[in-house]
Amino acid sequence: MTRGAILCAVIGLVLITSPVNAQPKEQSAREEMYRRYLEFPKYVKGGSIESHWMADGSSFWYAEGAPENTIIYKVDPKANTKTPLFDIARVRQVLTGVLGAEPPHHGLPFEEFNFADQDEAAVKFTVEDKVFVLRFDTYTITPAPPVSEEEQRRLVPQITRKGAGFPDMDLMEIRSPDGRWFAFLEDRNVWLRSTTDGRRVQLTTDGIEGYEWRDVPVRSYSKWAAWSPDSSKLAVKKGDYRKVPKIPIVDYLKPIEEVRWIFYSRAGEPIPQTELFIVDILSQKRTRVETGLGPDQYALIVGWRSDGSELLFYRVDRYWERVDLMGADPATGRTRLIITESRPWFGRGQGAKTFTLLKNSDQFIWISERDGWYHLYLYDMNGKLIRRLTKGSFPVMEVVAVDEERGWVYFTARAEKRLYDTHLYRINLEGNNFTRLTEGTGQHEIVFAPSTEFFLDTHSNVDRPPAVELRRADDTLLQVLSKAKIDALVNELKWEPPEEFVVKAADGTTDLYGVLFKPYDFDPEKKYPVIDQIYGALSVVPHRFAGGRWARAFAQLGFIVFIVDNRGTDGRGRDFFGRTGFEQLGRHEIPDHVATLKQLAETRPYMDLGRVGLFGGSHGGYMAIRGMLLAPDVYHFGVAWSPETDLAAHWAMESRMGPIEKNKDAYTYASNLRLADQLKGKLLLIHGTSDVNVPFSNTMKMIDALNRAGKSYDLLVLPGQGHDVTEESFAHVQEAIRRYFQEHLKP
Repeated sequence: MTRGAILCAVIGLVLITSPVNAQPKEQSAREEMYRRYLEFPKYVKGGSIESHWMADGSSFWYAEGAPENTIIYKVDPKANTKTPLFDIARVRQVLTGVLGAEPPHHGLPFEEFNFADQDEAAVKFTVEDKVFVLRFDTYTITPAPPVSEEEQRRLVPQITRKGAGFPDMDLMEIRSPDGRWFAFLEDRNVWLRSTTDGRRVQLTTDGIEGYEWRDVPVRSYSKWAAWSPDSSKLAVKKGDYRKVPKIPIVDYLKPIEEVRWIFYSRAGEPIPQTELFIVDILSQKRTRVETGLGPDQYALIVGWRSDGSELLFYRVDRYWERVDLMGADPATGRTRLIITESRPWFGRGQGAKTFTLLKNSDQFIWISERDGWYHLYLYDMNGKLIRRLTKGSFPVMEVVAVDEERGWVYFTARAEKRLYDTHLYRINLEGNNFTRLTEGTGQHEIVFAPSTEFFLDTHSNVDRPPAVELRRADDTLLQVLSKAKIDALVNELKWEPPEEFVVKAADGTTDLYGVLFKPYDFDPEKKYPVIDQIYGALSVVPHRFAGGRWARAFAQLGFIVFIVDNRGTDGRGRDFFGRTGFEQLGRHEIPDHVATLKQLAETRPYMDLGRVGLFGGSHGGYMAIRGMLLAPDVYHFGVAWSPETDLAAHWAMESRMGPIEKNKDAYTYASNLRLADQLKGKLLLIHGTSDVNVPFSNTMKMIDALNRAGKSYDLLVLPGQGHDVTEESFAHVQEAIRRYFQEHLKP
């Protein structure tokens, strides 16, 4: 199906014009720089690697310089060496004889390979769609036996069900630990696919529409199934949607319009019911797990204990007021309560990573915000607290690795004076010797070796390009493996680092952190229009070197663009989030952004407060509309992409707003529909007609409210597009936003 986009402007009830669909003018130097900044990563060379760990659990290989001068390095951390894994000249010489012509480029003609045996003495690689085997001892290269496309697919997980959008994501096949089977979904039932011969085995036959084997999408990290460690059993969900309302999704692009009805719950409406089963693969016997779920609860699969004695899952209520960690006996389906976390700070930004099972003992590490900050707690499998491991006025972000033999827990946290810097730390299982292991400001992304003796640290800041360091687990620096070169950024894009800032929230006391982007030819003596890029519900300020792609590019058109994390966002503790972010959405975000804008302009006279725009997508679209309505004298032009307009329109908002029957006033206050008569500036609404995350009806209701209020607005409709649009439509939308802000803010 061809996907397109219709651009129109709707003014009041009857007048239709096309101000944002004017014929494009010859590209200016600014527009050319803007397009180049959209490809910002292309101008950064190095500073990242993709590690492939080898059989010893410490050594790894990675490729760099592709495709022109590909080199594959082997790194041995124990010897602290980095050497080419292949003799490039010999590989190219032998391949020339095999292919009958010299391979392309100048380095290795491949950047990926697989070891052909357990001894890692030979590798398989592909050149010109042909598979070859190279032996390291002789450097002989021979063609591998031909493998059909079907045989290749047999070993690679496929998409088992196409999701409609967040949180209903694509579901992938799940490979069994012994590698013999893939579990997948088809026709609302569970199937197995053999990796040996491709045969398919149907495990269930009773799935029907509305009562089907599938995940109940409540979070993006939710698992639809989980294999037992010995591959003999499969835990899988069944969803009962029969009481869930439906909404229509209209396909306007068919010769005759077609309507597809999808299950969709609004606040207070029935939600899908989750049933959990354990299926024996050989006998196909099905054991129902006694979850004890009520009509307003659901289950999230966590995984299995390492010995396969129990399936672990979360039992969660729809408002996230209580979360139970449960264990299920795979033979009987009987369950037991292990631990309960109450109201409502479980999983805020932590998700499935809240729980870390220790493999060699009956213990687990639990992340809880019960004292106001995310911290680590050590429990036994009976739910008894052994000890608290970390404490302090900072959040633990994630457990990265556990070295049970040496007694260390490695985790990332924000425990420094620079509030949003993320570092790697460790503490022993006795709760002692808390130590920071990484250096340098900014964000540190950690990958541990399977041996847990070494780790890779990729780190950067907004003004410091990324580098990759190899370190011992005790933080000893072994070597810098890759450091980004930004000569092209400086010379061709005239790059200058964005500006980090700290301002006060609307309450006058709380610090807010943000980043401000300027044009490449910035002149402090000139006046620049301003764009506030907003989301509001989550922390979105970029703290890495290449972050803020949209903001960085739009600044090159002659705008000052800023991003700030208002109160009620995650990553700064329960009080920062909960006092303004729970049951109060829509109340504090815009005042915080207005306060930020005014404080920035007080010391930056080049910011023109007479020309201010606001942009956001999804929940950020809701906030963009809200800013135009609550602060009409501050924000003059706004763009809202796939916007929520009434927070009661989806039950997922209940985890932030609470039950609608108890908090009706909060929902009413948060609705943008009741504020339509306050619009003064120009507003562009963008929405796809096939959006099942934030349905098109959200924008239609906003349009109706604006019509009834006699307000003008602009509209860009994307027929057949969902919440995540195609690449073609994304480019079209991006251009429409560019034209809209250029024409109205006049940089």
